[in-house]
Amino acid sequence: MTQTTTSASPSLQGQVTLIILAGALVLSAAMGTRQTFGLFITPFSYDRGVPVTLVAFAIALHNLVWGFAQPFAGAMADRHGPAPVVAFGAFAFAAGLAMAALAPSGVWLVIGLGVLVGLGISCTTFGVVLPAVSRAVTPEKRTMAMGLVSAGGSLGQVALVPVAQGLRQTYGVSTSLFVLALVLCCAAPLGLFMTMNRRRRTASAGTAPAAAAPATQEDGERVSLRDVLRQARTHRGYQLLTLGFFTCGFQLAFIATHLPGYLLMCHMPIGLGATALALIGLFNMLGSWGCGWLGGRYRQHHVLGWLYLIRGAAIALFFLLPKSDTSVVIFAAVMGLTWLGTVPLTSGLVAKVFGTQHLGTLFGVCFMSHQVGSFLGAWLGGFVLDVTGSYNLVWAATAILGAVAAALHFPINDDSVVSPLRQPVPASA
Repeated sequence: MTQTTTSASPSLQGQVTLIILAGALVLSAAMGTRQTFGLFITPFSYDRGVPVTLVAFAIALHNLVWGFAQPFAGAMADRHGPAPVVAFGAFAFAAGLAMAALAPSGVWLVIGLGVLVGLGISCTTFGVVLPAVSRAVTPEKRTMAMGLVSAGGSLGQVALVPVAQGLRQTYGVSTSLFVLALVLCCAAPLGLFMTMNRRRRTASAGTAPAAAAPATQEDGERVSLRDVLRQARTHRGYQLLTLGFFTCGFQLAFIATHLPGYLLMCHMPIGLGATALALIGLFNMLGSWGCGWLGGRYRQHHVLGWLYLIRGAAIALFFLLPKSDTSVVIFAAVMGLTWLGTVPLTSGLVAKVFGTQHLGTLFGVCFMSHQVGSFLGAWLGGFVLDVTGSYNLVWAATAILGAVAAALHFPINDDSVVSPLRQPVPASA
């Protein structure tokens, strides 16, 4: 028995590595493409005559559709595996970008950039990718692995934002969006690599005793989705986590969507907005990995509380202090370090409390709150700009919400409610 387990270890480790790599590449394509949307607000408005409010609404709507579709995408991935969900999402995402590239009016822009992109991104990002990764590793390495995937996903932001900016300036908006759509199509088959752990677990469940099963196999009691949703609905810690995640969505969507335009209003160089977004992606690689590392060594809700405090303070200082190239670079670096580190911490905390059986669904419900915040952050930025002529009110709200989120996270009870029968069985058992 020992000989069989030992000989399988290199193969098992290789499968886990491929799952992590595939997840990171899918996230890179989806999140990197999404991060470019702020670059298209001005061209859509001035070149095509679409009001800023409507462009901001289209970008905001994809966040809302993403949020409400995420629990269903997560549930489908929990049930059928990530491969069909990722493929559907990648092609829907690409179709939405193509529709936006050809949109003859604001209505088609809203359908493409809002509805189709929202559906596509719900199937190609955290709610589908991270649960697949979390099931492939042991509990003590779970947060670190999810942080590593989130960090790898930032490569797309670093690479695609400058590419989109260059294509837009040289060949126009339509060509830039079509190239991004092609990137999404290339990511569609990667979900197949993320199903290897699922196939291995299915095979091992029928051929090997629990003691010889890999460390990622979950044995024993199976809890229905209805029961776990009822349990989550009455869990105060889950409620606070969900409310706090709203702030993350609001802050990130506002900054990603409106920072380039805000910098132009401050008479900063034209390309500085794209540089700032790329720097956010670059430092997010370190930040996501670092938050995953911290989440494996300290209580995850405490790390989240400090992260929100730091982010809120950085936003307030950037807004209040004079603007310069240096201040923009420093702000982008701090934002990157705190950007998506919330995701492995939040999903890791949900997995710690409720287990991984229905993680895609539970994280999806929590993520819905994040995306309601994203909708308001992206849309209110454009609305307040049209009404008041500045972003001042939204910048102030964005900073204050950081302190509110921290206050919500520190008192969370992170005790596990998972039955011991559903805990992963160690390979050495």
